[in-house]
Amino acid sequence: MADPRLRQHIARIAAQLMYDRQETEYFTAKRKAAKQLGIDHRYRPKDLPSNAEIREQIHLLADLYEGEARFEQLKAMRLFALQVMRRLDRFRPGLIGSVCTGHIRKDSDIDIHVFSDAIAEITMALDELGWDYEVEHKRILKHQEERVFHHIHVRERFPVELTVYPKSKIGYAFKSSITGKAMERFSLNELEVFLAREYPGAVLDEPEEEVEPGTGWDRFELYRLLLRPLENVKQSPKWHPEGDALYHSLQVFELARRERPYDEEFLLAALLHDIGKAIDPHNHVAAGLEALDDSITDRTAFLIEHHMEAHAFADGTLGHRAKLRLRETEDFEDLLLLQELDQAGRNPGMPVDELEAVLDYLKDLDAPPEAEKEP
Repeated sequence: MADPRLRQHIARIAAQLMYDRQETEYFTAKRKAAKQLGIDHRYRPKDLPSNAEIREQIHLLADLYEGEARFEQLKAMRLFALQVMRRLDRFRPGLIGSVCTGHIRKDSDIDIHVFSDAIAEITMALDELGWDYEVEHKRILKHQEERVFHHIHVRERFPVELTVYPKSKIGYAFKSSITGKAMERFSLNELEVFLAREYPGAVLDEPEEEVEPGTGWDRFELYRLLLRPLENVKQSPKWHPEGDALYHSLQVFELARRERPYDEEFLLAALLHDIGKAIDPHNHVAAGLEALDDSITDRTAFLIEHHMEAHAFADGTLGHRAKLRLRETEDFEDLLLLQELDQAGRNPGMPVDELEAVLDYLKDLDAPPEAEKEP
């Protein structure tokens, strides 16, 4: 069966079956679609459309049948998912599926991974919340292998499907059945940051309401959301005897404030240089810059991007060409100062301000002078 038109036809039928909720599994839907076309025994599995091809057709059906209303639905579901995940925070929730990727359709669930060695712990939490739910133990036979999945179906403003995994699976890289790659997923903190950027002005504590038009997005709220998880990032005592990454960041900020009390761009670089450690500890610089995106100036981004090179410059391990390149940059001296402060901000017991006080200080720097404020 080499005809690409037939392959596409199967994908369309399978997509319709899944869109109408007659089938929920890609594997079953594509086989049923092939059977409807009378070719049940005349194909090899690799001749059938991929899950990604079927999802594309589902997406087209959703656009056709639901139009622009689907995007408002998606926003509402994402905001509600945030509330669910906050209430189940102790079970390390992760948002997956169509609400995460944006590919929702009619009757989509909010799919969330939760982790506990006892399902009863989660159901007790749901009972305390007063939520209606049903527990399902689902057996799936695929490629002659049986697997059991434990689901809790919550019936609230939107349907929520909690898939329960043991705590040993925390940090496991689940693979997508559509792409075969690591599953797209938002932790609670990642979802908060994403929503703040994706829906400027949305009130994250109350999904039904929005702030008054024109108030815009508070970038300092994004900084708070990115900095807060650093408190749980424990670092090597050999290099960071002071403790967690948030305490280190506050130390570097305090030292920077003594040097440049009114240089907001430099102060932000000092405060935010390690925020990526709570996102991707293996490449924290790139992860941090991606999360910050256009919420910082080019100068602040430069200082954050090159602060690890500045350490290599200082200890003599940076290559000759890289040294020349850094020397030629406009903010080279500031970069070296940031490196010195980063190195010095590793002092156990150093007094620092609380995070909220630090952000208030930066907000005051950002505020226009009294004479420029509107009456």
